[in-house]
Parts: sequence; structure tokens; C-alpha cells
Amino acid sequence: MAPTSHLPPNKLPVVISGPSGVGKGTLFNLLFERHPDTFAFSVSHTTRSPRNGEQDGVHYKFVTKEAFQELKAKNGFVESAQFGSNFYGTSKATIQEQSAKGKVVVLDIEMEGVKQIQASDLKARYVFIAPPSEEELERRLRGRGTDKEEDIIKRLTQAKKELEYSKTPGVHDKIIVNKDLETAYKELEDFIYAPVSE
Repeated sequence: MAPTSHLPPNKLPVVISGPSGVGKGTLFNLLFERHPDTFAFSVSHTTRSPRNGEQDGVHYKFVTKEAFQELKAKNGFVESAQFGSNFYGTSKATIQEQSAKGKVVVLDIEMEGVKQIQASDLKARYVFIAPPSEEELERRLRGRGTDKEEDIIKRLTQAKKELEYSKTPGVHDKIIVNKDLETAYKELEDFIYAPVSE
């Protein structure tokens, strides 16, 4: 077990992707709990309204569409995407600020964002969190009880694309199947703390 404020040998940002409902949030929370002051979550910009309990600057940086487009025009995002009528993006400044504080930046990015980051000049490590099966993913999404049927269908369709994409050789440095939370967490931690290969 790594000491709590022990920085990993490799300090590159860690890009974690995977379909909705796969348990990424739970894995992030464990990583941050068990290694306080080591990691920084890259807070994305979004033009959507805050949901109940969401705080600006903690869950997202909530901005207007105009402000978002202005930052995008200045090449301020390392990746950005549109879902429905809302925009989401990871700003370069956010990553630089946290890295400058000596933190390892962790990014929660979807498939298109991963492609954009890989095409950018940001050096990072890529982890994909996969469900044990598509059936299990559907069970988890339905179990949340927060999504309408049409949204669940959309998420499952997107999940199929993401799972297909994750099989592309060389895209991800590590694929972790989240069947058992502690096992998946251990794999994630071992990957992040792996020695730097020369």
C-alpha cells in the first residue's frame, strides 16, 4: 500500500474513460480518499445547469455558452464535446494549474474526448474501465433509477461504441474490468503507481 501523500513515479495526467454506469466515480473517490493531497480531479467546464447538490468549481465549472465558445476559439480546451444542447470541455489551464501544484491530474473523459486528447500535445496515460458484461451495465444503469428509458437506451448504445473502441490496439494503456470494486481499485492503483519504464 502506497503512503498517503506519496506521489507516483510517473506524474503524467491519468485519463480515465468508460461507459456511463461502469463505476468510474466510485473508483475516483477511493483513489482520492486513500491518497489525499496526491491527485487533483480535472473539473470540466459545462454549459448545462447545475443539478441538485452540484457546486461550481467542484463538480463542474458552470459557464455560459458564449464563455465556452470564447475559450474554445482561443484553443483553451484540450478536449470538448457537445451532448444534446450542452457543451463540455477540459481546459488546458485547469490541468496546468494542478500539475504546477505538484498534483497528478485525473481526468474523466468520454470516448471522443480521448481521441481529441490523443491528437493533442498533452502527454497522458489512458485507462478504460469496462463493465463485466453489457447486461451487467444495463442492470447498473437501471438500478440508479435516475434516468428515463430513452436516456438509458442512449447510454447503452453509446456504451457499445465505447466498448468497441476500447478494443482498438494502442488506445488505452490499461483496461480494467470493474466486476469487484476492490479488485478493480487495486488494478487502478497498481497501474498509476507502477515504476516508470525507461
